[in-house]
Amino acid sequence: MSDSAALQRLLTWLSPAFPVGGFAWSAGLETAIVEGPVQTAGKAHEWIEANLRHGATRTDAILLAHAHRGFTDAAILRELADLCLALTPARERRQETLAMGDAFVAAARTWPSPHYTSLPTPSPYPVAVGAAAAAHQIPLNQTLLAFLTSAVHAQVSVAVRLVPIGQNEGLAIQAALEPVIAAEAQAAQHAALADIGGIAYASDIAQMRHETLPTRIFKS
Repeated sequence: MSDSAALQRLLTWLSPAFPVGGFAWSAGLETAIVEGPVQTAGKAHEWIEANLRHGATRTDAILLAHAHRGFTDAAILRELADLCLALTPARERRQETLAMGDAFVAAARTWPSPHYTSLPTPSPYPVAVGAAAAAHQIPLNQTLLAFLTSAVHAQVSVAVRLVPIGQNEGLAIQAALEPVIAAEAQAAQHAALADIGGIAYASDIAQMRHETLPTRIFKS
């Protein structure tokens, strides 16, 4: 696939308009906003960057890279899916990655490929995106950049709506995190599964506590 065609496909697949329902999930950020750790644009920036460098976002990127390389092997994809779910700390986070993954696969079938049969059912979101991108010959580095950018945008959108912070403050977070996204995409491209490991404990706990909030806007 040409670079322009790959970019076009990624812009579609990882757009907020692609029907995976990402807008309904906060990955625990709603808890952090409601309970106090994230009350300003600066704290939102710190929270999102921590997940990008040390939390679930980094883990997802590494799993995506391995799914991209093993996209034709059903056994490899099943093992990656099982590992992804084993590393998921909270029930709602598990629901999030599975719901988005299955919705992604269903929508991506608009672009046919015989390799979709290799994907497990259910299929966690990073595994589904990585395998589908490889099936359509979209380069791994571009896929990782788009995936991580989309993940950051989704978290910034939660912060804009709930902290709340202004649109310009949200854009400033996105702009400041561009080099971090690029670095993490490069690292994930070459990371082994043994390199997976996170220390974003506050985020993990926030995901667990979300289901106990008396009033919730998001599903996680």
